Amino acid sequence: MASSASPETPKPKIITGPGGYVLEDVPHLSDYIPDLPVYTNPLQDNPAYSVVKQYFVHVDDTVPQKIVVHKDSPRGVHFRRAGPRQKVYFHSDDVRACIVTCGGLCPGLNTVIREIVCGLYHMYGVKKVLGIDGGYRGFYAKNTVHLDPKVVNDIHKRGGTVLGTSRGGHDTTKIVDSIYDRGINQVYIIGGDGTQRGASVIFEEVRRRGLKVSVVGIPKTIDNDVPVIDRSFGFDTAVEEAQRAINAAHVESESFENGIGLVKLMGRYSGFIAMYATLASRDVDCCLIPESPFYLEGPGGLFEYIERRLKENGHMVLVIAEGAGQELLAEETTQKDASGNKLLQDVALWVSQRIKDHFSKERKMTINLKYIDPTYMIRAVPSNASDNVYCTLLAQSAVHGAMAGYTGYTSGLVNGRQTYIPFYRITEKQNHVVITDRMWARLLSSTNQPSFLHPKDIIEDKVDEEPSTPLLDNGNCTPK
Repeated sequence: MASSASPETPKPKIITGPGGYVLEDVPHLSDYIPDLPVYTNPLQDNPAYSVVKQYFVHVDDTVPQKIVVHKDSPRGVHFRRAGPRQKVYFHSDDVRACIVTCGGLCPGLNTVIREIVCGLYHMYGVKKVLGIDGGYRGFYAKNTVHLDPKVVNDIHKRGGTVLGTSRGGHDTTKIVDSIYDRGINQVYIIGGDGTQRGASVIFEEVRRRGLKVSVVGIPKTIDNDVPVIDRSFGFDTAVEEAQRAINAAHVESESFENGIGLVKLMGRYSGFIAMYATLASRDVDCCLIPESPFYLEGPGGLFEYIERRLKENGHMVLVIAEGAGQELLAEETTQKDASGNKLLQDVALWVSQRIKDHFSKERKMTINLKYIDPTYMIRAVPSNASDNVYCTLLAQSAVHGAMAGYTGYTSGLVNGRQTYIPFYRITEKQNHVVITDRMWARLLSSTNQPSFLHPKDIIEDKVDEEPSTPLLDNGNCTPK
C-alpha cells in the first residue's frame, strides 16, 4: 500500500491580494505529492476545440462570490474558475476513473454520468471508467460497472440513475482501500450535502495516505439547499414538474364549490421549489415553507385567510413544502434516515385534516379539499433541456479539474461561471430562502397571503442576517 505518512490536516488554502481580494482555493495533488510528472493537455489537438479562441483557462482566473458591491467595498471572496488547463497531471492511458451516485433521486443524474464518461473519453482519451453500483457501499460490497460512450449514450433520456443509489454506507477506510486496490485515481462523487461531506472525508484519507487520487464532487440536491452555488442541477426540472401538480390542484379546486387544492412539494429545510413553483404558477393562493413559520387559528392565521379566499373566489390552491410547520405537530420525531436527515412528519396531510375539521365542525362550512403529493413523480423524471445543459457544464468542468490535478473540490456555478469550490464551503451550512428579501416579497405580493410574521419578528430577522464584516457576507446567489 502507498505511504501511510500522516501529514497534518491541511488548513484552507486562502490567497489574499490588493483591495480586499480573497481566493478560497482548492487543494492540488502537488500540495502533498512532490515532483509529479506534468503532461501537455491533449485538448490542444482536439478538433472540437480548434475553433475556440482561447483553449485554456488562465491560471489567475477567478470568479467573485459577491457581485453586488458598493464603490468602497473590498473585492471579497473569489473561487478558482473551472475549465481546461494547459498542463495536466494525468496521462490519459494511466487514468482509471470511477463514478458514484449517492442519496435520493434527482432529475439529471444520468446526464451527469453520461457527460463525465463522454468528457473523459472524447476530450482526454480516457478509456477506463467504472461505475460504482449502489452508492458509497458499492465501493466495497458490489461489483463495478464498465462505462463507455456506447453504454451511456441514451441514459440521459431516463430518470433515476443507471448506477443505482443508496443512503448511508459510508465507511471511509473500506472505500479508500477499494479505491487503492482497484487502481482508481479519479473519483467523481455525485450527491447532496451529506454525500459531499463524505467526499471530503474520503479526500482527507486519500491525502493522509499520500495517494495520487483526485476526489471530485458534483452537488446534487433537488431542494436547491447547497450553499454558494447559483442552483443545483434538477431544480429547474423539479419546478417545471411541480407546475403540473399545481395545475391539477387548480382545476380540481375551481370545479367544486369551496374547492381547496393542497399540493405537497419537496423542501425538507429549504422552500425553494415551493417558492419558485408558486411564482411560476400564479394560480397559488398560499405558499408555506420551512423558513416562514405560520399558525392556523386566530386573527391573521391560515384558517382565517382560507375562509376569506373561499368567500372571495369560491376556491383556492395551497402549496406546502414538506418541512414547513413541523413545530406545529404534537409529536416531533427524533429519528433519522441513513443519510442523517431528520425524519419529518407529514405536515401537509396533517394540515389537510385540520382544515377539514375546522370548517366542518367549527365553521359549519362545506369544503371540497383535494390533496396531491407528486414528490416521487418529480424526483423520477428525466431532466429538462435547461438542466441537461447545466449537467453537461458541471460534468465537463469536474473532468477538466481532475485532469489538471485539482482535488477536494466541488464543481459548481457561481454568478453564472463554472468554478471549483473547496468541500468545506459546500458542507458548512445549508442554503435557505431569506424571508426578508425581495424574492419572498414577490411571492407575498403574488399570492396576497399574510406573512404570518409580526413586525418585531421581521426586525429581529434582519439584525440576525446582517454580516459582521463585508468579507463574511454569504454571497447567496439566489435572486434578490
